[in-house]
Amino acid sequence: MSTLQVMGLIIYSAIVVLSFKKIDVVGFVKDRHQQHLVFGTAASLFVLWLLKAGIFEGLDVHFLGLSVLTLMLGFRYAVLSSFLALLGANCIGYGSWENMGINGVLGNVLPIVITYLFYMLSFHRIPRQLFVYIFVCAFFPAALSIAAKTLALGSYYYVEGVYSWDTIFDNYILLTPLLVFPEALLNGMAITILVIYKPSWVYTFHDKFYLNK
Repeated sequence: MSTLQVMGLIIYSAIVVLSFKKIDVVGFVKDRHQQHLVFGTAASLFVLWLLKAGIFEGLDVHFLGLSVLTLMLGFRYAVLSSFLALLGANCIGYGSWENMGINGVLGNVLPIVITYLFYMLSFHRIPRQLFVYIFVCAFFPAALSIAAKTLALGSYYYVEGVYSWDTIFDNYILLTPLLVFPEALLNGMAITILVIYKPSWVYTFHDKFYLNK
């Protein structure tokens, strides 16, 4: 393993462990509803991430779904749920164990952090309305997340010397404009359906803030 891979594994392991330590384990064991959400979203991400396309190993594209995951579960549970999905994908050979830390930090944690920052800023700085929640907390963060993840992973493969920049740009970075809107639309539509029909599934959504006046 390279130095960057080791650093990525250490950072990602620390984030996962800290997220696990901050949750109420006893309460989680007793809360069937929360268990269903965490494991159900992990399974959904696992299936979604298997639907990927690419020519070169590592330079494959797929929908993330991490913005809606973050809004549904909150930061800590989103980290744990996405970790389970990444672990499952690696177990069946759809990922590299050497790059698990890098994929975890750049592919999982980075989009989760972006979405949660958008949510926190909008909650405290922008008038709380339903459309603000859908577009500012889900739609735009999802678009930014997949762009940031693609650029970050592409830069990693270039720095590591795995591929030339021309190969990365032509087969990976160049696809970013094609991914941004579908990713944003997927997350925006998903969170819209959830807050309308299953608001109890969305940890960051409360009627008293976004609907009741």
